[in-house]
Amino acid sequence: MILFLKNLAFTILLPGTLAVYIPCRLLSSGFILPADWALRHYAGLLPLLAGASIYAWCIWDFATIGRGTPAPIDAPKVLVVHGLYRHVRNPMYLGVLLVITGWAVFFGSATILIYAAAVWLGFHTFVILVEEPSLRRRFAGSYENYCHNVRRWLPGKGIE
Repeated sequence: MILFLKNLAFTILLPGTLAVYIPCRLLSSGFILPADWALRHYAGLLPLLAGASIYAWCIWDFATIGRGTPAPIDAPKVLVVHGLYRHVRNPMYLGVLLVITGWAVFFGSATILIYAAAVWLGFHTFVILVEEPSLRRRFAGSYENYCHNVRRWLPGKGIE
C-alpha cells in the first residue's frame, strides 16, 4: 500500500504537472472542453489514452517487478527489463510525451507541441547526464547488456 501511495504521489507531482497542468496552463483560451467535437478532438484522444496507458503499465512494472518508484530517491531495486522495457529503454517518458502531444492535437495548439519538444529535450538531457550514468553504476554489466539490446527512444526488436 505504501508503494502504491508513493507511486501515486510521484505521478501527480511530476508527470501530472508536466503532462496535464502545464499544457492546460499554456492554452490561451483555458482548458475548456468543446461542445461539438471535430476530428482533431477524437484524434487527440488516441495519443492521450495511449500515453496514459503506457505510463500506467510502466508504473505497475516499477512497483511489482522493480519494487520501487520512478523517483530517483526511491528507484527500483531491480533493473526493470520486462513489459514495454523489453522494446525501448524509456517508455515512461514516451508515455508522458504522448499525453502532451495528445493535448496539442486535441486543442490544435502549436504552443503545446513546442512545449512537448522542449520536454523531450529535457528528458533526453536528464537520461544522458543523470539517469544512464546512475543505472550503469547501480546495475553495471546487466545495464550495459540491456543498452546493447534495447534502443533508448525508438522501439525495436528488443530483448527476446
